[in-house]
Amino acid sequence: AAALARFKEYEKHYARKENQLFPALEAKGFTGPTKVMWGKHDEVRAMTRGIEASLKASDWSGAAGAVRTLAGAVKKLVFLEEKILYPSSARKLTPVDWARIKQGEPAIGYAWVTPGAVWDAALAEAAGAEEERTARAVISSAPDQAQAPAAGGIELSTGRLTPEQIDLLLKRLPVDVTFVDETDRVAYYSDSEDRVFPRSPGVIGRAVQNCHPQKSVHVVDEIVRSFKDKTRDVAEFWIQRGGRFIHIRYFPLYDASGAYRGVLEVSQDATGIRALQGERRLLDE
Repeated sequence: AAALARFKEYEKHYARKENQLFPALEAKGFTGPTKVMWGKHDEVRAMTRGIEASLKASDWSGAAGAVRTLAGAVKKLVFLEEKILYPSSARKLTPVDWARIKQGEPAIGYAWVTPGAVWDAALAEAAGAEEERTARAVISSAPDQAQAPAAGGIELSTGRLTPEQIDLLLKRLPVDVTFVDETDRVAYYSDSEDRVFPRSPGVIGRAVQNCHPQKSVHVVDEIVRSFKDKTRDVAEFWIQRGGRFIHIRYFPLYDASGAYRGVLEVSQDATGIRALQGERRLLDE
């Protein structure tokens, strides 16, 4: 069991690929191999869950056979990484792409080893310079909007908040929120410390369909379609994950004219809420 728990560090490695490397490759039009590999990730995850179930049931022979199958699957996946994915990535991605990937990886973490602090300063500088040029272009094209926060914040329907306040508020919510705009692109996620599902900056601008395994894309498409044609006003799911009860809801967003403006995803670890009993009317220790 201890060896299996250590092996499950692979999830960080897979999450970094799915949330950092794959979006960069998709931006280059390289999507086929990434979708195939995500499916292979899910196969490894399913095998790991099967081994855990066998160990829990004291099915030692079943667990041993499953471990051998898992070892073969992981070996094949490493081969695909080293012979196809990484060489293709090296050819298709620019130094700026790699700098952006590097900058976003700490949001997910690393499996088994922690990289050193040494980083190619030229790559980091290249990414920073490009972002600065982009920011300056945006500011110069919309000077009034750029000056709005300094004039007292952003006017909302029931108040006025500065960008800093909005960011603090969203990150402190007891739920994870992700916003997908009307073009089906991820535009925002709340960067809280204990997210239910991993996210990193590489997901911004990504097609929401590419943020899910292929086996789930048809569900995503159905939710978005029903929101756009207004046949559904919420989609709700709940799953058991590592002994926790996870509640997931999707809500459509419409502007004042009724036009569809996107989807709000809200995820929450509701384990503690489900366990509440009786009443609590005072602030107890």
